[in-house]
Amino acid sequence: MDINFNKNEDYNKLQLANLKKKLLKVYKGGGIKNIEKHKAKGKLTARERINYLLDNNTMSIEIGALAGDNMYEEHGGCPSGGVVVKIGYIKGKQCIVVANDATVKAGAWFPITAKKNLRAQEIAIENRLPIIYLVDSAGVYLPMQNEIFPDKEHFGRIFRNNAIMSSEGITQISAIMGSCVAGGAYLPIMSDEALIVDKTGSIFLAGSYLVKAAIGESIDNETLGGATTHCEISGVTDYKAKDDYDALDKIKNIIDKIGDFDKAGFNRIEPRKPIEDPDDILGILPKTRTEQYEIRAIIERIVDNSEFEEYKKNYGKTIVCAYARIDGWAVGIVANQRKVVKTAKKEMQFGGVIYSDSADKATRFIANCNQKKIPLVFLQDVTGFMVGSKSEHGGIIKDGAKMVNAVSNSVVPKFTIIIGNSYGAGNYAMCGKAYDPRLIVAWPSARLAVMGGEQAAKVLLQIETASLKKKGEKITKEQEQKILESIQQRYNEQTSPYYAAAHLWTDAVINPLDTRKWISMGIEAANHAPIKKEFNLGVIQV
Repeated sequence: MDINFNKNEDYNKLQLANLKKKLLKVYKGGGIKNIEKHKAKGKLTARERINYLLDNNTMSIEIGALAGDNMYEEHGGCPSGGVVVKIGYIKGKQCIVVANDATVKAGAWFPITAKKNLRAQEIAIENRLPIIYLVDSAGVYLPMQNEIFPDKEHFGRIFRNNAIMSSEGITQISAIMGSCVAGGAYLPIMSDEALIVDKTGSIFLAGSYLVKAAIGESIDNETLGGATTHCEISGVTDYKAKDDYDALDKIKNIIDKIGDFDKAGFNRIEPRKPIEDPDDILGILPKTRTEQYEIRAIIERIVDNSEFEEYKKNYGKTIVCAYARIDGWAVGIVANQRKVVKTAKKEMQFGGVIYSDSADKATRFIANCNQKKIPLVFLQDVTGFMVGSKSEHGGIIKDGAKMVNAVSNSVVPKFTIIIGNSYGAGNYAMCGKAYDPRLIVAWPSARLAVMGGEQAAKVLLQIETASLKKKGEKITKEQEQKILESIQQRYNEQTSPYYAAAHLWTDAVINPLDTRKWISMGIEAANHAPIKKEFNLGVIQV
């Protein structure tokens, strides 16, 4: 019996229980009372609509489930960003579905709602996935309109993306299943086809109250912009559905007729499960982010048959590069080694740190994967690049820059799994959010920050105490400790994987045992989009 393994396992199971608890709360949307009011109108909830639309007994993944977590509390909160986004299968075709949750502030758009919708469209564009919008929204949340309306990545970008996708032949289908007001009315009508549900769906630039105020006309919403009006008089919508189920069935029938897509041609064979037990991950992964562990033991529990071919195994040992398969798909893995290693020159290197030799190795491996059209998977547990005179004189900056250059210019799809630490420039080199991974997810053990909490807290403490001393205040040891604890608590909250997920810096916090599913569905999505750009590293320092 391995006591340390058992302690790690117990701790990580508690972390997963906490994740499950958070998600169960999110799945309730605006709460039981609001759900009951919504269903009393004869409508399905956003999640019920998506579940009915997707094929039974097939895999799906949810993007941004924790978006908005602990945000906008002074406005009543915005669970899941007020919109549900899933990648799944409709009539056997992989699609992305976006459904407004009208139990959350009547489906009104908060800033995070716009960000999440844009993320869904980004996934559709990158992977050429058909996208289905299930519209049920009161429009922009007016108290925060200044944070959602005018900027480049605000509300208007949604419609720009509608137009771009249409020009690129990416299928867009919308169902108006509730309110669809003002500028938001353009989203469904800029789709290829638009459905509207009789009696519950309505679409107009201005509702009856605003029409009365603006031009003095008295008219009810149904006559102004209901299903009969738009299917028989204006011609704005293409299909009238009798209820939610009928609308969703019509979408299934349309999707069923879509032709096959041109494929990128990523290599796939018959999938095989890992020989090593994936459940062991929970015992291997340490309780704290400073403890050592063997990254190969994690890789063995993610890849098919627990087999991988390691590239330059005995060189640049703080990064492990390997060819493998995940659910049958060929992948190139770039992973941070968390054990202290010894070079051939008998020099010790810290685990989780990128040295010049490991940066060089990773750069070459990334180039090889681009040459061979192999998708890349990054397993992040990195504290940054090595510092100190020896590293600086050895050219760590140019070597790190080479790696960043390779990641930036990579044309094969990239997928990032944040296992543990994700600090500073290490986040960048290991394909953080800024480097366009097709999907980026975190385990509950992840931590994202510019530097580790302990170091950052000490730096911030020095700044704060110096500021107080300048004002003539004397700081006792007790006060200093209290300030330090306050800084550490605030910093720890901001480095949490849930904080990152709330702000959509990651697509999800996932159970480590779901990693294979996320990567496999991600590569399948990427296979919809042939690679058209040539791989070019650009100018690099040598």
